[in-house]
Amino acid sequence: MSAFDADGDIVPGALRPKDAATLILVKREGEPRVLMGQRHAGLAFMAGKFVFPGGRIDPCDQRVAVASDLRPEVLAKVSAGITPSRARGIALAAIRETFEETGVLVGARSDTPPRSRAPAWARFFAHGIVPRLDTLDFIARAITPPNRPRRFDARFFMADATAIAHVLEDAANEELLKPCWLTLAEARALDLPAITRRVLEEVESRLASGPRPVPFFRFSRGKSSLDYL
Repeated sequence: MSAFDADGDIVPGALRPKDAATLILVKREGEPRVLMGQRHAGLAFMAGKFVFPGGRIDPCDQRVAVASDLRPEVLAKVSAGITPSRARGIALAAIRETFEETGVLVGARSDTPPRSRAPAWARFFAHGIVPRLDTLDFIARAITPPNRPRRFDARFFMADATAIAHVLEDAANEELLKPCWLTLAEARALDLPAITRRVLEEVESRLASGPRPVPFFRFSRGKSSLDYL
C-alpha cells in the first residue's frame, strides 16, 4: 500500500503510518528522572532499544470515560488534522500503553470506575482508577520515515509523576523489560532510537524553560524536516 509524504505526494511502496502515542513521565524531586524501558531483543521493531512506554491507538481508546479532558490548548494541537475524539483516543492510548508496559496507572481514584469490554481497560478500571487527561502536555509529534518495517504517526505526551495514581508490582509484558527511572544523563548514555533522543532533548528543554512550540519531525520529498505546531 502506498502512503503519502508530508507534502501529499505518493511514496511508492511505503506503509501508511498508524496513529500511536507515547507518554514520558517525569519525577522532578532532586535531579529529574524519566520512566523508560528496554525493548525485548526478539522484537521486529527497535529491538533492544531503550524507549518511553507507548504504542498504537486501539479503537476502544476513543470510547473510554475519563476523569478530566485534555486542556483546551493541548486538545487543539493534538487535533491538528484529526477529530477531537481521535485526539482524546490517542492521549488515552498513551495512558493505556503505559499501564500495559510498566504497570503504572495515570489517573484519579474513583469509588465507581466505569466498565469496559476492552480487556486492557477492564484491568485498568479494576484498580479503581479513572484516567485523567488534564495532566498531559503535548510535547512532540513524529512520523516514521518511509521504507521502514513499521511506520507510526506518534504523538509524545509528558506528565509529572504526581499524576500516577497507582503502580503494579512486577508488571510483565511482551515488549518492555523491567522499566526504570533514569536521570537524563543516564538515559542519554543508553542505546536510544534517534527520535527518542530528540524527544529527550525536548523534555530537557521544557524542564529548564517551560512550555514551548511543539516540534513535528517528518520526511518531505525524501528529506527530514522539522516544523512546529
